[in-house]
Formats: sequence, structure tokens, C-alpha cells
Amino acid sequence: MTETTTRITQIGTVGIPVADHDKALEFYVGTLGFEVRIDGEFAPGQRWVEVAPAGAASTIALAPAHPGSPAGVDTGIRLSTPNAEADHAHLLASGADVDAEIMRWGDGVPPMFTLRDPDGNTLYVVERA
Repeated sequence: MTETTTRITQIGTVGIPVADHDKALEFYVGTLGFEVRIDGEFAPGQRWVEVAPAGAASTIALAPAHPGSPAGVDTGIRLSTPNAEADHAHLLASGADVDAEIMRWGDGVPPMFTLRDPDGNTLYVVERA
């Protein structure tokens, strides 16, 4: 019998292109409160950085932007929070680039808002109980 599925068990890391690792770290660690999981060199002059919320299994790789593939993309990444309103207010007060309003649709769709990192990469914060 042939196996019809893989052995993949989780999402490990998603990548976001960044132009400046240090500037990106200021945002992801300083503003969002993530922790640095990896910060090393994978080739001469090539830095590999991974960040994540404390205790999270999945990480975000702050990958060097490649020529022709600049930073500033819609990542599609949804970050979870138990309180979208509190995080939205905190990020607004800290000067982060967040939308002015929280999106609320009702009918079982959780509240969420959009934010952008210093490179213009779009992330979404979604309230999860």
C-alpha cells in the first residue's frame, strides 16, 4: 500500500523579506515583544534571524530581501491575541504602523487589525480566545 500523506506535523517557520535586520529586530522584539530564537550567519555576510512570541512553536524568519523580490509584501501571516482592542491601542500608542480601526464583521468572524513592519510587510492581528 502506498502512503498518501506526508509526515509534516506543523508549520515551522515563515519568512518575511527585510532590508535591515537590526531595524526589523527593533520592531519585532522591541515593539511586538517577540523573542529572538536564532541570530546567526548562514554564509559569509548572510544573516539568518528568527523571532517568535514567547512559547510559540512557529517562528518568523527575517530573511534578507533579494533583488527583484523587495521587502514590503502582504505576508498573509495572522498573529493571535486574546485581546485585539488592547493590543491595537498599545501598538497605536507605541507609534507602530497600524490601521486606525479594528475590523469587526460579526457573524463569528473575530476582531482583527492590520499592521505593517518598518519594511512595509503586512501582518494581521486576530483575536482568539
